[in-house]
Amino acid sequence: MQDDEARYRAVSSRDARFDGVFFTAVATTRIYCRPSCPAVTPRRANVRFYPSAAAAQAAGFRACRRCRPDAVPGSPEWNVRADLVGRAMRLIGDGVVDREGVTGLADRLGYSARQLGRQLAAELGAGPIALARAQRAHTARILLQTTEVPVTEVAFAAGFASVRQFNDTVRQVYDRTPSALRAEVSAARRARGAGGGIALRLAHRGPIDADHLLDFLALRAIPGVEEVVPGARRGTRTYRRTLALPHGHGIAEVDGPPPGEPSGGSSGGSSGRGWLDCRLHLSDLRDLTTAVQRLRALFDLDADPDAVTGQLGADPVLGDRVRARPGLRSPGHVDPQELAVRAVLGQQVTVAAARTLAGRLAARYGKPLPAPSGGLTVLFPTAETLAGADPEDLAMPAARRRAVLGLAAALADGRVRLDAGVERDQAAHRLLDLPGIGPWTVGYIRMRALADPDVFLPGDAGVRHGLARLGHPGDPASAAQLSAAWGPWRSYAVHHLWAVAAAPNPETPARKAEAR
Repeated sequence: MQDDEARYRAVSSRDARFDGVFFTAVATTRIYCRPSCPAVTPRRANVRFYPSAAAAQAAGFRACRRCRPDAVPGSPEWNVRADLVGRAMRLIGDGVVDREGVTGLADRLGYSARQLGRQLAAELGAGPIALARAQRAHTARILLQTTEVPVTEVAFAAGFASVRQFNDTVRQVYDRTPSALRAEVSAARRARGAGGGIALRLAHRGPIDADHLLDFLALRAIPGVEEVVPGARRGTRTYRRTLALPHGHGIAEVDGPPPGEPSGGSSGGSSGRGWLDCRLHLSDLRDLTTAVQRLRALFDLDADPDAVTGQLGADPVLGDRVRARPGLRSPGHVDPQELAVRAVLGQQVTVAAARTLAGRLAARYGKPLPAPSGGLTVLFPTAETLAGADPEDLAMPAARRRAVLGLAAALADGRVRLDAGVERDQAAHRLLDLPGIGPWTVGYIRMRALADPDVFLPGDAGVRHGLARLGHPGDPASAAQLSAAWGPWRSYAVHHLWAVAAAPNPETPARKAEAR
């Protein structure tokens, strides 16, 4: 969106692709909305545009009750961008301002608080405090409407410093008191939700290939840490896993959509389900914001699938496959350090073997849950714990054993950082400096742990087999040359090639020629 006239055209067509990219506010009603709001389109003279919900709130607008602009997917820009603003937005989403303040956020990014505030205000119309405040308001609404937690406890669980600040913010953002906001949802409905954890809808834009996500996660699920099980609705599946969070632990459950049900709108429309149902069981409610953001990263819910399909779908090599599977995502992870350890465990072995090794580590060094939940029994061990592990417990070649222990030590003492605000290039260089860690491992960590949408793995066996099935050379040099046209979405190209390699009886050009 380059200008306000283009933005207004998107609002007039209720284009859901731009939900979260910008917000529209109406001067006469003092309400701000998402671009796809179903309400009558206001006159152009009365419309204002803002780059963030926080900026609209700071200008005195309150959230629309109909389209819930505070619940839109995050902008896909923050995953693509590796600059200061992109890194800051990822850290704010993870709750760093609530836990460490603006000074802590600035220290993580290597800038002064003043420099950081100027950059954010220039691009988003709001500084870090206002952005975190808008996020707290959304968290508070979720807790008020899905739990029976007392209002005063909701204030501190959502990250507010005082009850007065909480009351003032909720009134400003929603034009209602916290009690009135809670009263919108019946007590019986809240009680039903409380029995099954905090019930959420994880919004996404465009279509989503949930089968690919669940298949990918099920194949790699570590026993005791994660599982994919039949869902409550017939024909559905649910992903479940344990979460190690800043203030405690949690269990997350995310449901795939029912078979045959549309999973989000396509270009210019908003038809179909635009969310995944989720339930969170948390030992400390202060972790709600962080848990939600990490699940969004795991399922790649802030992506722009139309942009990915628009580019890769026009490619002569991948085009047919990409158009046949719209909404295929590039899964991230809930714990970058866990993913890094798992990547090293998976070097030069099958996915099943890596899963077995990770399960043994979790059983030996993981922290048990207070009580098992289905097949979930343990939290994946921390880097600090693994750094002190007995090498004899690692049933793998000596070189890989040293790589696992060296990586864990580097993560534990801070020589390697993999948090949401790290510079990706810097993290990659530091990983490569560790013994036993090569380009494939670094690329995989960058793709999943750091949510980089533009990573290609030219030496990967799945990439090689996928290209061969499409009738193209799969050697690293040829693969890298082909991938040059796929940026900045090469991570998605990798997943499409993996899907081609795993598909039964693929129709390749060679087979078609033989049939003719």
